[in-house]
Amino acid sequence: MLKIAIVTDGPYGDRARDTINMEFETELIEIEQPTSMFIDEIEIPEKDIKAIENSDILITYTTHPDITLELVERFSNKVDWIIVAAWNGDGFKNQLKSYKNVTCPYIMCELEENGNPTFDEFVSKIGKPKIELILDGNKLQEAVVLRSSPCGSTAFVADYINEKYLGEIPDSDNLPTEAGLKLQHYPCRAAKMRLFSDEECKKQKASGLHKDAFEEALKFALRRLENRSIKM
Repeated sequence: MLKIAIVTDGPYGDRARDTINMEFETELIEIEQPTSMFIDEIEIPEKDIKAIENSDILITYTTHPDITLELVERFSNKVDWIIVAAWNGDGFKNQLKSYKNVTCPYIMCELEENGNPTFDEFVSKIGKPKIELILDGNKLQEAVVLRSSPCGSTAFVADYINEKYLGEIPDSDNLPTEAGLKLQHYPCRAAKMRLFSDEECKKQKASGLHKDAFEEALKFALRRLENRSIKM
């Protein structure tokens, strides 16, 4: 099983730990929030260094750029992959991505396979939302989360769809739209992790990703139902 280390210097990363830990062994490491803009030396306890080095993937939710850069420089050759969840500015992002095993997603719920076996194993369960809709006849029996956004919003939306549409005939227009709208009620923190970011834009993107996931799942479920009817 993959081992995931999440490092944070503030209020972010705890929900990702809870969600990811349901699929992979995950440890949340908290670094003290710096009080100054520039940091001369970053101290990481030895036990936390070992935890990171023993991990397959490091995810940084650190908002101070010096800490983020230090983590990437120090551990890029110790772990298989690093996901930088919080970054600010294209220049800084490009600096981080000069390390070949670093990715800096715009939002964490857009992660998809990239060909690296470790990364692909991780995003088979965590990243861009993926849903299966199970129909009993033509009525919804269950919405199952196949791949969840790290923050847990996918399960939040699926629970709503299960509650509202269970035993009902799902409408191909209304259900995906409602799924996207329901995401807007989840307290997304993505924009708050970076300065000068458009919170509404990120929420709209997350909403669109969930709408698309449910739309795709419904089309697949209806197509499967149609194929069964033809065979019968």
